[in-house]
Amino acid sequence: MPRNLQTDRWLFGSTVALCLVGAVMVFSASAVTARDEFGSGYHFLLHQLLWLVLGIGAMMLVGAFFLDKSHATHRWIRLGPASLQPSELAKLAVIFYLAWFLERRGRRGSFGINDWKRTILPALGPVLALIGLVVIEPDLGTAVEIFIIAVAMLYVAGLNAKYIVGAGLASLPIFYLLIVRVSYRYDRILTFLNPTLDPQGHGFQLLQSLIAVGSGGFTGVGLMESKQKLFYLPEAHTDFIYAVLCEEMGFIGGALVLGLFAVYGWRGMRSAFKVTDEFGRFVALGITVMVLSQALINLGVVLGMMPTKGIPLPFISYGGSSLLVMLVATGVLLNISQQAE
Repeated sequence: MPRNLQTDRWLFGSTVALCLVGAVMVFSASAVTARDEFGSGYHFLLHQLLWLVLGIGAMMLVGAFFLDKSHATHRWIRLGPASLQPSELAKLAVIFYLAWFLERRGRRGSFGINDWKRTILPALGPVLALIGLVVIEPDLGTAVEIFIIAVAMLYVAGLNAKYIVGAGLASLPIFYLLIVRVSYRYDRILTFLNPTLDPQGHGFQLLQSLIAVGSGGFTGVGLMESKQKLFYLPEAHTDFIYAVLCEEMGFIGGALVLGLFAVYGWRGMRSAFKVTDEFGRFVALGITVMVLSQALINLGVVLGMMPTKGIPLPFISYGGSSLLVMLVATGVLLNISQQAE
């Protein structure tokens, strides 16, 4: 008797909740700036809501139709005239490519995951080429995120840890050239280590972020009442929206957002390890790692635990391309969750 497929309500609910929190916080963090620059405090909110409607529609569509039981459909969703950042699409491209490749290599009679010439190089070659293109944009943060996704998927597929350690050691000289030898990135490292060295320059954004987080206390100063968003904290409605959220909603609001991401990760990993289809397993894993790694990087930057980097907070930061890609990916994850036993 065929099994009745059910959408993961926890995964769906946490995603919608994060999007709603994001819409509220985008309005709160951007209203003053939008009124000053565009004459309307609703400018950024209306744009975010437009992308949110498109994204939720796409999420519902792919959640129902993207993958069948034999995962025979690997086609992209056409979005007409809408433009997307190449680096956002690169994340999904890596996930689907590796899921397809690793599923084939995991079949009985195949070469196996740890075959250097016929598995590891063909798997990593296109990924590294894509990472190189993203670095050239330049966008080192997204490149690192793509690398994390690839390593996680390869590790779960059974890649020997010695190859992962070797790749990490081999990448150290590259990171040295990309960070220490690039002045603005090196300045970010120095600022991260001691932001008070240049409080009006490179350290300004981080210091203002920490002031915003600290000002919120346990319950926050109240929605729309943030002081740091009033032209003190740069990128308040994009990369540093979590700082404004913590200022206005306090520890309670900040913990709520962390809890929602934890629920997303729990249900995503559950889908990845309970689905019987290997392709779906790798796709679910890649999507979950994509969302959680981006969230951790953003939160680490906002809280002064990582050097400053322009990585938005999934579902919450203002930005159409990121929001749309995350929701489409979540639609795929919701579909896979239906197949999980």
